[in-house]
Amino acid sequence: MPQGIDTSSETGFFYSLQPHLILDAVEALGYRCTGRSIALNSMENRVYEIELDLDERSIKSPSEKFLVAKFYRPGRWTKEQILDEHRFILDCVNNEIPVVAPISDSKGNTLQEMSEAKIFFAVFPKQGGRIEQELDEAALERMGRLIARLHTVGAVREAPNRLRINPETYGRQNIEFLNVSGMIPEDYREAYFRYAELLLDYITPMFEGIKVQRIHGDCHAGNVLWGSDGPTLVDFDDMLVGPPVQDIWLLIPGRDQVAKEKQKIFLSGYEMLRPFDRSTLNLIEALRTLRIIHFAAWIAKRWEDPSFKTFFSYFGTNQYWREQIEILAEQWEVLQGTDV
Repeated sequence: MPQGIDTSSETGFFYSLQPHLILDAVEALGYRCTGRSIALNSMENRVYEIELDLDERSIKSPSEKFLVAKFYRPGRWTKEQILDEHRFILDCVNNEIPVVAPISDSKGNTLQEMSEAKIFFAVFPKQGGRIEQELDEAALERMGRLIARLHTVGAVREAPNRLRINPETYGRQNIEFLNVSGMIPEDYREAYFRYAELLLDYITPMFEGIKVQRIHGDCHAGNVLWGSDGPTLVDFDDMLVGPPVQDIWLLIPGRDQVAKEKQKIFLSGYEMLRPFDRSTLNLIEALRTLRIIHFAAWIAKRWEDPSFKTFFSYFGTNQYWREQIEILAEQWEVLQGTDV
């Protein structure tokens, strides 16, 4: 157990989740576990691969021997927000879109709550696959068609409890937090906030009148698993209400001519199934700016989590904030060339 953690609080309990508590929670749903579990790579939540005690004769594939249990960070999402996420995933399943969906219990519930603390969790089937950082033309076009289908389903209903991505939620609210957090060294505060405010003032008008809907929200290459049947979308934790272009630029994040060619191929696949408002491509640098600010605030908000202090040990140093200022300055220069 990490030193100095107050396990009497939900957050402290979450930081120090023990294997036996994880297994007890899963077995309370009716599963039999062997006792073996592996912590998977996840900063925001606690995610574990759990081996099930099954009759080997009933197993059709190796992945059937395992479940993935995801314990949601307390205070990060409300129950209603998580259910919005699950509803989106299940809508995808019902429309035959390849996603990894939470498993329902005997009562049809996909979201569970630990008996020891108010920590929500869900169980998922294990999904095999590989991450592909570089896609050829055929794969880009295929991804375009998949994301078009995702967005078609996303537009069918609203997600009233999910965060909307815009300069207020992803920008100013995060800047306000950083301002009071004390995480930015005094020598860098003025420059950082000056650039941040300049950028937010500049991009705010760009979001006026933009159509928004349910989107994946964090649709980068690491959240797409490729197998023999093609791509599968995973990890809808950061599902947002926002412009569809958010799910496109994260898959093709570059600015150079190669990235533009990839974007062209991707959109050719997308537009086979769904119209795309190409004027929203002008939002890419604005959305990139918001993600940069949001990421810094995200680390600051999690700084009491021991795993964050280990993984982001450079955070809070002079070098880190100097680099952040340089990145924001670059964004300012790039945005001056954006056709608003």
